[in-house]
Amino acid sequence: MTQTTQTTDKADLFGILYRRPFLTLIILLGPPLLWLLVLYLGPLFTLLLQSFYHLDPFTGLVLRQFTLATYRDLLTSANLDIFARSFVMALVVTVAAIVLALPLAYTMVRLASPRWKGFLYLLVLLPLWSSYLIRVYAWKLILAKEGILTYLLTHLGLQGWVEKILHLPGIGGPSLAVSNLGIFLVFLYVWLPYMILPIHAALERVPDSLIEASGDLGARGWQTFRHVIFPLTLPGILAGSVFTFSLTLGDFVVPYSLGNSSYFIGQAVLAFQGTSGNIPLAAAFTVVPMGIMIVYLLVAKRLGAFEQVS
Repeated sequence: MTQTTQTTDKADLFGILYRRPFLTLIILLGPPLLWLLVLYLGPLFTLLLQSFYHLDPFTGLVLRQFTLATYRDLLTSANLDIFARSFVMALVVTVAAIVLALPLAYTMVRLASPRWKGFLYLLVLLPLWSSYLIRVYAWKLILAKEGILTYLLTHLGLQGWVEKILHLPGIGGPSLAVSNLGIFLVFLYVWLPYMILPIHAALERVPDSLIEASGDLGARGWQTFRHVIFPLTLPGILAGSVFTFSLTLGDFVVPYSLGNSSYFIGQAVLAFQGTSGNIPLAAAFTVVPMGIMIVYLLVAKRLGAFEQVS
């Protein structure tokens, strides 16, 4: 009797859910949406709200009054230099990652044998199996004055060229480890797999029939790449650039760990929040790259980047 009652109750429950699909949708999506609103969008909204507060210069207390004074403080020359330096670094790293990832992904998809394809795929993923911080500190030792890279450059007779590069404006430093060039190399190494994988996925979706048809019509290899392969690979390139650009733009671990004297956005946020306690200014510093990425994502979406991410 009890088992029959339980079966009837289950049938009634399923019948209610079947007749009310909106209720079923709420039950299925309610918990994840609640998590998204409370634990993800909630902190972002709080961050945005904090950016409209202001720090009292006399008491050092945060005045919880709506004002644009904090955003006005962002327009100083020092802060604008930080934004420009971070933006240029993210852009250069993204472009360099595209230049390196495109031929490697093409080799993996079109030229390598199955055995070599698996080996190259393993080499791309292998760095991701280790700690991010360990990889950064390993590069700090490699780029140091006593590191292996300086040793090799010295024995190859290239150390003089490196020293000339380090004296260039915007690049310089006493060694590669604490220069913007060294930060660029580490960023490129750390985020390169995030560019290779989307391009690899995009190239695998290019039909062989289109490439064969291009050759049958008399197109050469470069013409086929330019007019057939590259346009079809562009969504994958944009998808990879979303990762490399955004991760470089807001990262503070690499420049902080290498000890570079030039501030980037992540370092500025850490300094204003931790050292001076100016939480509104730190929040405003964070809102700016968020706005940049929103515009970047909208453009990437219109160009079909998220077709490769999914």
